[in-house]
Amino acid sequence: MSTIVQAATTAPSAKRAPNRAWRKLRANKGALVGLAIILFFTALAVVAPLLPIPDPVATSWSAIRKAPSAAHWLGSDDLGRDILSRMIWGARASLMAGIFSVAIAVAIGVPLGLISGYYGGWIDQIISRITEAFLAMPFLITAIALAAFLGPSLTNAMIAIGLSATPVFVRLTRGQVLAVKTEDYVEGARSIGLRHFSIITRYILPNVFAPILVQATLTIATAIIAEASLSFLGLGQQPPAPSWGSMLNVAKNYLEQAPWMAMWPGAAIFLVVIGFNLLGDGLRDALDPREA
Repeated sequence: MSTIVQAATTAPSAKRAPNRAWRKLRANKGALVGLAIILFFTALAVVAPLLPIPDPVATSWSAIRKAPSAAHWLGSDDLGRDILSRMIWGARASLMAGIFSVAIAVAIGVPLGLISGYYGGWIDQIISRITEAFLAMPFLITAIALAAFLGPSLTNAMIAIGLSATPVFVRLTRGQVLAVKTEDYVEGARSIGLRHFSIITRYILPNVFAPILVQATLTIATAIIAEASLSFLGLGQQPPAPSWGSMLNVAKNYLEQAPWMAMWPGAAIFLVVIGFNLLGDGLRDALDPREA
């Protein structure tokens, strides 16, 4: 009996695991580069209201499509608006879309995956069939359809992206739960009479958290691309509010006359996506228990 109680009260995640994961993450140069990129753009987005930069929506007819100069470090757009200012404020929209849409997907997908994998039976069948139906549709097409249905705005774009990404987290969580729920410590918890909710929250969820965290980090990159795509199509952030996607939509008309209008927002999207992918890969290696 004491062995069962010990198995139920000691999950396999060692107390030193976070420290080991952090050491492995610090040793991964790619992950540190990705983290630095993310922190840089996040800091710009947070302190944007405090920076001595022009109003991102202020127009100037004397500065239409001006090349980068001392007055406009990254140039100006078709309405004379400062591109650097719009880039910094556009980072707020892109990062918000990435983080909040993934938060929506995790908040819906993880509980459904826990319930589906733990209880099984007809509940699992219903959730799995619905999930498979959504996974059969391309992610971006689903997001565009939902955004068009909800209406063009940044909030609706985040909801559409979050709902479109939910099936990935349902499937991932369910698969992890199926592997964990047969472990000895979970069986021990059942044998001493713990309630299902306690078993799920205390013994199963902590041990499936690592792959969910990695998937969330990688999905943020996908969500940022999706937000830029929706804004490019006019379904995301609405003008004159700045967004990297909407900036690219305008810039496509002036690629020969003012290539800097497309170059900077395109580079920003590329760097942020690379940053989250590098960090996600680093987290995957750091949280892998099979690697010392």
